[in-house]
Amino acid sequence: MSRIWAGIDSGKAHHHGLVLDADGKTLFSRRIANDGPELLQLIGDVLDLAEGRAVTWAIDMTGGEPALLLALLVNHGQEVLYIPGRLVNRASDGYRGEGKTDARDAYGSADQARVRRDLRTVRPGDEAAIELKLLTGRPADLVEDRTRVVNRLRGTLLSMFPALERALDVTSTGPLKLLTGYQTPAAIRRAGVARLTKWLADRKVRSARTLAEAAVEAAERQHTAVPGERTIARLVHTLAEEVMALNERSVRRTNSSRAGFASTSSPTLIRDRRCYEVTPSVTTAA
Repeated sequence: MSRIWAGIDSGKAHHHGLVLDADGKTLFSRRIANDGPELLQLIGDVLDLAEGRAVTWAIDMTGGEPALLLALLVNHGQEVLYIPGRLVNRASDGYRGEGKTDARDAYGSADQARVRRDLRTVRPGDEAAIELKLLTGRPADLVEDRTRVVNRLRGTLLSMFPALERALDVTSTGPLKLLTGYQTPAAIRRAGVARLTKWLADRKVRSARTLAEAAVEAAERQHTAVPGERTIARLVHTLAEEVMALNERSVRRTNSSRAGFASTSSPTLIRDRRCYEVTPSVTTAA
């Protein structure tokens, strides 16, 4: 059966998609936002381009940034091959053209899928494996701890719900409180703007309606659950609570330091290295 190959170069906010025919001719090359409607449009455009031919997708990551795209491809019954990044980089060095670009890497993924027969098929995520991958340790130092946890929260949320990750400042109290109660697109859509506004206002969140509207708008852009969504949602909840706790500890440390400088001419600054434990229960948002 005749076939075309669609290579994807993954990115946080955008991916690049490029399609080759059996002769290695480029049929399609486009930058796509990492967002539900745009990714669905990409899949539809590639399938239209195939005109009945089989399509093989090739991607350089199996989780994280392209998790939503992978979920959509699996849900649409598409064959997806994993192309290790080192393989793409090595192959790209042999292609004509300028230096590294997203389009060139996407071409490398598509071309390697076209010519190789030893690539692994990407399958739907395994809940236990995802949980083991997500649950990692955290450093003890407060400043480093907060930076690391904020980055983990952003990355974890991005892997499940990219539109919400873009819409929220996860260093601020309001968005963090939102994430302790609502993590998934479906939960936010069920709540709606009015109910979500009240929920936030009851927790003393400033500009509750503005935040609720932004969250619901993001939820309307994604109607697909990625593999491992429940595990990821629990971790988002835990990380959001932990960032809030670290913010509070940072404020207490700052106030304590100021008080020390005000009361003595030779203050001693003491680092608080106690580990903060977060109970990993998820607030239900029925």
